[in-house]
Amino acid sequence: MATKQRPYHLVVLGASGFTGQFVAEEVAREQVATGQSPRLPWAVAGRSGEKLKRVLERAALKLGRPTLSSEVGIIICDVTNPASLDEMAKQSSVVLNCVGPYRFYGEPVVKACVENGTSCVDICGEPQFLELMYWKYHEKAAEKGAYIIGSSGFDSIPADLGVIYTKNKMNGTLTAVESFLTVHSGPEGLCIHDGTWKSAVYGFGDQSNLKKLRKESNLKPVPVVGPKLKRRWPVSYCRELSSYAVPFLGADVSVVKRTQRYLHEDLEQSPVQYAAYINVGGITSVIKLMFAGLFFLFFVKFGIGRQLLIKIDGSSFTLRFFGQGYSQGFGPEKGKPNIRICTQVKGPEAGYAATSIAMVQAAVTLLNDASDLPKTGGVFTPGAAFFRTKLIDRLNQRGIEFSVISSSEV
Repeated sequence: MATKQRPYHLVVLGASGFTGQFVAEEVAREQVATGQSPRLPWAVAGRSGEKLKRVLERAALKLGRPTLSSEVGIIICDVTNPASLDEMAKQSSVVLNCVGPYRFYGEPVVKACVENGTSCVDICGEPQFLELMYWKYHEKAAEKGAYIIGSSGFDSIPADLGVIYTKNKMNGTLTAVESFLTVHSGPEGLCIHDGTWKSAVYGFGDQSNLKKLRKESNLKPVPVVGPKLKRRWPVSYCRELSSYAVPFLGADVSVVKRTQRYLHEDLEQSPVQYAAYINVGGITSVIKLMFAGLFFLFFVKFGIGRQLLIKIDGSSFTLRFFGQGYSQGFGPEKGKPNIRICTQVKGPEAGYAATSIAMVQAAVTLLNDASDLPKTGGVFTPGAAFFRTKLIDRLNQRGIEFSVISSSEV
C-alpha cells in the first residue's frame, strides 16, 4: 500500500527519455489492466517538469485516458544531484530507472535507492556496470531490504527467464543451453535498438575493465555438469533453424551465468551452461552484416540518424532455446546427455515494446510477489530474483510468450 512516507508504488525515472516514454505508457496500461481500486499510485521523474507533463499528455492521448495527467505524480530530480535522488527514492516502493548509459549515470540512482531502502529495476545491457554494482552494493542492499535488479528489459529477461523456463520444463536435469535470437522486421524494415547497440559497443570497449573486475573478485569456477558446451565459430550454421548465426554481444551470457552461479551456490541447484547467438539468415546476410556493422558503428559514434535506425511497428522477436541434459535416474557417469528440449520466447519489437513490458512486469512482481523473492534484499539478476515468482505468467499475459516446442529422449 502507498503510505504518507512513500506515496507512490512505482516511479519511472527518466520518463521523458526515448525509452522512458514507452515505459511510462506501459505503466499507465498496467494501471488499467490490474483493475485495482484505488488505482496503482505512480509518478514520473526527471529534470524537466514540462517535458514530463508532455509525456503524460501524449500517453493520455494514445491510451484514450484524458484524466491521466492529473492522476500521475511528477517528481523533479537529476542524476547529478544526489539530494534530489534521495528525495525521489524516499517517495517510492520501486524505481524504474530508464536513465542510461548506465556506466555514466546508473550508480547514483543505485546508491540513492539502496540508502533509502527502495527497490530498483533497470534495463542495463552493460555487464561491467551490472557486475560492479553487485560488488559495491549487494551487502548494503541486503541490510536495507532493497532489491536492485539490473538488466530487466529485453536485455536480459527473455534469455535469463527462458533458461529457467527450459530447466523447469525438462523432465530431468538440464545441463546446457544454446539460444538463437531472430529479429523479424516490420513493413518499414529492420529494427535496431539504439540503446542495446550502444550498450554492446560500450561493453565491447570495456572488456579489459570487466576482465580485471572478474579477476579481482576471485570467484570459484561453477562446476560443469555433463560434456562442456563447445563455443561455435564466429559465423556458424544452425541446422535446426537453417540459418547462419553469430555470437550475441549483449549482456545475456553474463546475466545467465550469474543467475546459474546464484542458483548453484545459494540454492544448491545443478548449474546450466549457456551460449547465446543471433540468427543472420543466409550467406548473403552474413556478408551484408560485415558491412552493416561498420555502418551502425558510424551512426552510433556520431549520434546521427537515430530515428532512421528505429522502426518499431510490426517488428517482433523469437528467442529459441536448444537444451540438453539427462533424464531422471540417468547422469554424466552413464554417458552422453540422453534428453533434448526446445523452447522459445517470442514477443513484440524488442528494443522498446518488449523492454517496457518486461521492465514494468518485473517492477509489479517486486510489489506483488514479495514472499517469493530471495529472503533478504540485495543486487540480483532477474533470474535470481524472480525464479520462484509469477513473472513468466505475467509476461505471457502481456504478449511475451514462453512455450515448449519439443522435448524428446535421445
